Amino acid sequence: MTKRVLVVEDTEDNRRIVRDLLTSAGYELLEAADGPSGVAMAASHAPDLILMDIQLPGIDGYEATRRLKSDPATGHIPIIAVTSYALPGDEAKTRAAGCDGYIAKPFSPRQLLAMVRESLG
Repeated sequence: MTKRVLVVEDTEDNRRIVRDLLTSAGYELLEAADGPSGVAMAASHAPDLILMDIQLPGIDGYEATRRLKSDPATGHIPIIAVTSYALPGDEAKTRAAGCDGYIAKPFSPRQLLAMVRESLG
């Protein structure tokens, strides 16, 4: 069974990089370009994993994550923050919002793929 990954990212180039990487590894991709769309897509499509940018239009990735984690229908879905916020304390902020993992941009494709595989078992 193909695992479904939702990428919530407002920058098309970043979505394309993740899309190319994960589809070539056999994952099904869903994409959202802002926080509200990401929350709605997670609720309607029940992905196996969410890759969440933090700096998003509409609502930021922190709030999107809090909403998803507080909803019984989506609270079980692992969320990995994929963000350019890479200062000391930024990873702790993503974890406090409910993210299960954290990777800073720019990321190594190998590192991201390994984290995705680990999160999906």
